[in-house]
Amino acid sequence: MSHFKHHVFFCTNLREDGSECCQRFDALAMRNYTKQRCKTLGLTGEGKVRINTAGCLDRCAEGPVMVVYPEAVWYSYVDQEDIDEIIDEHLTHGRVVERLRI
Repeated sequence: MSHFKHHVFFCTNLREDGSECCQRFDALAMRNYTKQRCKTLGLTGEGKVRINTAGCLDRCAEGPVMVVYPEAVWYSYVDQEDIDEIIDEHLTHGRVVERLRI
């Protein structure tokens, strides 16, 4: 059994050469927002949700990305509303948000 119900990794990579990367979409701020909102909702801790930073996840052309394990569901997002939907649907209720899935 996994230590966490959901383990979320946000790509926050910044490519110094100016090429496409998640950090160009403010990925670190979105990761921080997700972590704080999950804490506020009581979703974090052992057996619950863990939010982590990842280096490059090698899907740069698909916009900012995150992946949720153990389901291995990859998402791209545009704004806080997308993140809220992922938190409310996937992390809280276990329902994949198909419109954001990549």
